Amino acid sequence: MHAVTGIFSSKTDAESAISKLQSQGIPSDKLTMLTPGDGHARPADVPTDAAEQPGIGKAIGAVVGAATGISGAALIAVVPGVGPVTAIGLLGAALLTAAGAGVGAVAGETLDNFLSKGVPEDELFVYEDALRKGHSLVVALSEDGDSASAIRESLTSSGAEAVDAAREQWWIGLRSAEEEHYSQTGHTFKDEEKFYRLGFEAALHARTRCLEFDQVSAEMSSQLEDVQRQYPGVDVETAFTRGYERGREHYQQLCDESKAA
Repeated sequence: MHAVTGIFSSKTDAESAISKLQSQGIPSDKLTMLTPGDGHARPADVPTDAAEQPGIGKAIGAVVGAATGISGAALIAVVPGVGPVTAIGLLGAALLTAAGAGVGAVAGETLDNFLSKGVPEDELFVYEDALRKGHSLVVALSEDGDSASAIRESLTSSGAEAVDAAREQWWIGLRSAEEEHYSQTGHTFKDEEKFYRLGFEAALHARTRCLEFDQVSAEMSSQLEDVQRQYPGVDVETAFTRGYERGREHYQQLCDESKAA
């Protein structure tokens, strides 16, 4: 299954895109909209911490009970490094869980099924960056490449920015500071930026970013080996490793800023 995502500058545009996809036959349980903040929920409905099971359990229950109708099936949870996020539908619950909101256990096997159906964990940091900027996202699951292309075209015609474009803008926003930092090591950033960035992004993968370094070192080594196989004879280790370390520092800083806000 393929996940196709569009990033919108306004919630209204995202809602219009959702309606258009539904009219084109995309099932409601294959759609979600993510928006920053807690929408129109009452403060009592919003958990102040991702581990507060009573509030989250109530919200998840509403999502599970309304899986066939996206309207009104809202889940509100705190995403580390982002803050409160409102999501619609079981797919939204799966995305919040993958992002570290700590809601997966409440919905049980039903949600586990969604987590195994193509939730793009390696793109979540791009989603989170868009949410921090006040944008809304529409995510749709498609059965095959043809339907994914049709969904992508529909989102584009509705005014969506593609995830790949948003990823590039995310890196442009970080690049100057990372170049300055890396140059202090005596290495030339422009020669090694590709591998530094690969390490930086690898550290932001939802599966490993909240763990201690000794818990992720094996995963980092495996990812480094994959890059080395792709670029035989090229010294990628230093740049990749330093990028990975900086990516972990970056995510921790985002979490700290979110807690302080």
